[in-house]
Amino acid sequence: MSTLVDLYPPFGLHVVAGPIELRGLTDDLLLELCHLAEAGIHDPGEMPFYVPWSTAPVGELSRNTAAYHWGKRSTFSPDDFCLDLAVLLDGRVIGAQGIAATHFPVTRTGETGSWLGREFQGRGLGTAVRRAFCALLFDHLGFEEITSAAFVDNPASLGVSRKVGYRPTSVRRIKRREGELALNQGLVLTPGTFVRGDVPVEVTGAAAVRAFIGLDD
Repeated sequence: MSTLVDLYPPFGLHVVAGPIELRGLTDDLLLELCHLAEAGIHDPGEMPFYVPWSTAPVGELSRNTAAYHWGKRSTFSPDDFCLDLAVLLDGRVIGAQGIAATHFPVTRTGETGSWLGREFQGRGLGTAVRRAFCALLFDHLGFEEITSAAFVDNPASLGVSRKVGYRPTSVRRIKRREGELALNQGLVLTPGTFVRGDVPVEVTGAAAVRAFIGLDD
């Protein structure tokens, strides 16, 4: 009989880097993530995301978060996928880290995105999470380039990217909230610029995900 991991291999991903874990976002972990989002991600006067999803009312934010991840599971294919993992610290969900890619078997690139619950920010955890995730992508899932972006008024996110080795590319002028112009700094990371740090990264469950994203070993 098939298991849930057989049906959706990302559920079986497990990355360990010191006290940090990245796990496939099962429904149990997704429920914890929804509760975390409701507790707050950023100051109400700030907006770190392209789409201001985090401003939804209490209750609706949880439903929106769950629906988004359920939808991405249902449409997952090598030509268009979002691989999202739960971030855990000492067994507790503290955020999410993911990557979106299109035509991956050809392009071998994708754009990372992440968030941590507000109480876990400013402690160096974002850098540790990004390093572990990029090690997974480069060493186990066949990525040859990783991109990211952050608004120029989001120094915390830009600082994480700089520490991990991302290099700046172009700046885009985009609409953020209604009527608001924001400058968005593009970033790119390659294996040659990747700053790994000194924490070993252990990965299980990657082989099945490689096949799921269209890599033929």
